[in-house]
Amino acid sequence: MTPGEHAPDPRGARSPAEFLARLQALKDWSGLTYRELSARAEARGDVLPRSTVANMLSRATLPREELLTAFVRACGTGPAALAEWRTVRRELEGRRGYGDAPDPGEAAPETPDPDPDPHPVPVSEGRHPDPEGPGPAREELPASEEPPAPEAPPAPEAPPVWPGVPADEPRNPGPGARFRIRRLLVPAVAVAALVFAGVSVVAFLRDGHTGHPPRTPTAPAAGDVRIRVVGTDFCLGERRGTRSGQVYQVPCAAAGVPLYALAEAGDGRWRIASDHPDYGAGCSGLPSGGRVPDAPYEDSECGDPTRVEEFSLEPYGTPVRGYRIVPAGSAPPGGCVTVVGDRAAAWSRLAQAPCAPDAAGQLFDFDRRD
Repeated sequence: MTPGEHAPDPRGARSPAEFLARLQALKDWSGLTYRELSARAEARGDVLPRSTVANMLSRATLPREELLTAFVRACGTGPAALAEWRTVRRELEGRRGYGDAPDPGEAAPETPDPDPDPHPVPVSEGRHPDPEGPGPAREELPASEEPPAPEAPPAPEAPPVWPGVPADEPRNPGPGARFRIRRLLVPAVAVAALVFAGVSVVAFLRDGHTGHPPRTPTAPAAGDVRIRVVGTDFCLGERRGTRSGQVYQVPCAAAGVPLYALAEAGDGRWRIASDHPDYGAGCSGLPSGGRVPDAPYEDSECGDPTRVEEFSLEPYGTPVRGYRIVPAGSAPPGGCVTVVGDRAAAWSRLAQAPCAPDAAGQLFDFDRRD
């Protein structure tokens, strides 16, 4: 829930549609995903399937009172606020003559969660969806100035003299002189090599690498992929056995949950589909339209209208060093999916953060997965 912001108030709702809009605002205020709401309700002894919540918020009819109670409690409100929600619902029901029967297709509270996708995405090969930008502006170089007048050729220089060799020593030195030159030249070359190596390492690290040799990133293409964090041995994945859907960077050798695929969404946008062994098909995205600061990057059901589920995959660098995952239509513009926390550690989470000029922790490539 957003610090310092009061929970939405149901009073003042004059129709079921307004009441449902306030329920949606309550979910946004809580900052919880469908999975988290379901888990919190279960911890309280309530039954609140994820798919039922999605169906409830997408309709324009009043929810059953027991469903409303479980939802409002899971969002984190107190008993007084819950009483207000129930009172407003009863008033609207009495005013419009709404019955208490469940809407068609809405799961009963005692029914186990079948975990369907409320807005299924077409899948290719039985698992993943298969639905259907411009380069950076180039700056003009300033007009060249009038060339300076040619300088007179320099006077011929005297032949160079190696350190330690007398100036009057003949230019064809004997074996002893050659030995002295070689003895001085070897350490000079060694020092120059060390300086060059140090400059290269500094430039390599300055460019955002973390000790791994650069590799040519794989451009986005529809199909099964493994999403790698550029410059590391980490790939994106979830922690098995949790319900939050939070995405982390994990060692690529262990990054099998969930399986990811790219699907074109049109207008240069992409969906990142997920196939979880426990929760089935889903989409990566940001909750609450990305309005919550540091909004988590997570996997959940596809088609939730409150989530950002489409992204621009923007190349970065010349030559391309990787691709930024930029939320399309996120409430605060200028955000990128970012590895937050210790970027050198496994299980650092991903969230929305301002796109950084050096793109640190914000570059990915999309290895083809066989």
